[in-house]
Amino acid sequence: MEKSLTIKDFFERNDVRDKFREMLGKRAPQFITSVLQIAASNDLLRKADPVSIYNAAAVAATLDLPLNNSLGFAYIVPYNVKQPDGGTKVLAQFQLGYKAFIQLAQRSGQFQTISASPVFEGQLIEENPLTGYKFDFTKKKTDIIIGYAAYFRLINGFEKTLYMTKEECKKHGKSYSQTFKFDKGLWKDNFDVMALKTVLKLLLSRYAPLSIESQMQKAIITDQAVINDTTGEDVTYIDNTPEPTEDPEHKRIREMIGDCKTIDDLKKLYKKPGIPDDLQGLWNERLEVINFEIEEQEEKNK
Repeated sequence: MEKSLTIKDFFERNDVRDKFREMLGKRAPQFITSVLQIAASNDLLRKADPVSIYNAAAVAATLDLPLNNSLGFAYIVPYNVKQPDGGTKVLAQFQLGYKAFIQLAQRSGQFQTISASPVFEGQLIEENPLTGYKFDFTKKKTDIIIGYAAYFRLINGFEKTLYMTKEECKKHGKSYSQTFKFDKGLWKDNFDVMALKTVLKLLLSRYAPLSIESQMQKAIITDQAVINDTTGEDVTYIDNTPEPTEDPEHKRIREMIGDCKTIDDLKKLYKKPGIPDDLQGLWNERLEVINFEIEEQEEKNK
């Protein structure tokens, strides 16, 4: 019965509105409006199973992260998923931006500092499987990136570093990302950003003080997944499924997204030539890259 409802009708149900009111209080109506606006702006997402959109939105609400593409914290992205009968079904996938993990770490009150950085040739000083890695970031010899490191220090003094070589990051992308396998998406357009997000996420998942109730653990579990319930505990990862051969026009628009250097450039693509529904996720990823680059430049200018 729920499948026959439009997304707007589904979100107007009293039980749905009550659930968001329970999670967000007075902010619930504004949050629901933002979800409906996101769905309305994407033809493919409008066709998505309303329950999958609801569950993704519920996890974002639980994590208290805004669903606003321009902010780069969390996204709802549509995917065509093959069904056992040979047909397809559009499901909404929940995705986190790199800034979400930083935000949740800061919000927890347990982190004194957290960061991630590319490692250039000459900066890796010592590699010890027991005591960890040592770096000297003043010893950069060339502009060749050999790997990526993430680091955090807790208020209680515990600290940990995770380092992955560039090849290890590539292997991770090939294993878990559909867009990497098809030589497109954020892994292709800005490998460094995805590698930094990967090493930061893995560091947190392995060594951060996680518990069943923690927001950080929920973020790690639900990132890049279809959410099957409002708790975010039952998830399905679909990003590594194959997709059909790309037609020339689709490829052209994808490459135009990758060539965008500013947020204004991205916005212009909506007017001409327009963004195909299944490239909305790529558009979001490119926006995240640009926001990341802006923040890096602002940090350098301080």
